[in-house]
Amino acid sequence: MAGTPLRVIPLGGLGEIGRNMMLLEYGDDIIAIDVGLMFPEEDMLGVDLVIPDFSYLREHSDKLRAVFLTHGHEDHVGALPYFLREFSAPVYSTRLTDGLIRVKLKEHRLLDKAELNVVEPGEMIEAGIFDVEFFPVAHSIPDACGLIIRTPLGPVVHTGDFKLDHTPVMDQHTDLVRLGQIGAEGCLLLLADSTYAEVDGYTPSEQLVGESLRNILANTEGRVIVATFASLISRVQQILDGAVATGRKVFVTGRSMIDNVAMARQLGYLEAPDGVIVGVEEMYATPHKDLVVITT
Repeated sequence: MAGTPLRVIPLGGLGEIGRNMMLLEYGDDIIAIDVGLMFPEEDMLGVDLVIPDFSYLREHSDKLRAVFLTHGHEDHVGALPYFLREFSAPVYSTRLTDGLIRVKLKEHRLLDKAELNVVEPGEMIEAGIFDVEFFPVAHSIPDACGLIIRTPLGPVVHTGDFKLDHTPVMDQHTDLVRLGQIGAEGCLLLLADSTYAEVDGYTPSEQLVGESLRNILANTEGRVIVATFASLISRVQQILDGAVATGRKVFVTGRSMIDNVAMARQLGYLEAPDGVIVGVEEMYATPHKDLVVITT
């Protein structure tokens, strides 16, 4: 296939925060990376969610070989239910990401339709002409990964969302050794997360967030309510750790938050001593000074 170009086709997520989705196309093969959603801007009246533009993929759906998900945040997986209503392809992700999308697809009654596959960092997946390897990156959610995509023209590296955090919340570091190996081998193209790259300085460690939460819980006399995304599992762990350190009980509310916390505990991504997470009756019986509420 001499002279065949490698096409990089963004369907969303460039120059904006959200609806991340990118296609790589070579000859008769296409792979998709992430299928995220975006929350509407203030002037988008009547719009609940914004999803990637699937127009190009509709015209070339016969070429689609697989979908690869870098991590479980909404801006990278939130549009998957809408995607799967139109397209059929195997979906590959790490263990926690798989758990999060299973909760989402069950809510949309699409779980039986999806072909979901769990992969480990370092594992190689063949998808048409492409060979795709997951490598770990530090991010504000466990099991986040970047992708090394081997193409006939050379390796392409897609970082997903990442940071160089030496004190990550759940001890997952960006694999700089693997990146160095690919750099020495020769990288055709680097597709790197550049959020806030134009801002001087450094991104603070996630550990600082946990310290701030503990200070708030320790120094607030009344009930503390923390609102966060239901997929932000590491933040939930930080809240649980702060509650344990300050002697507070934790009440979880919001359907997606309840479902994701239950899933993450079952898979071992959230840890809390028995009795820390309480039900609604114990929540009402707990003094305000001894309670923290996690909600969406």
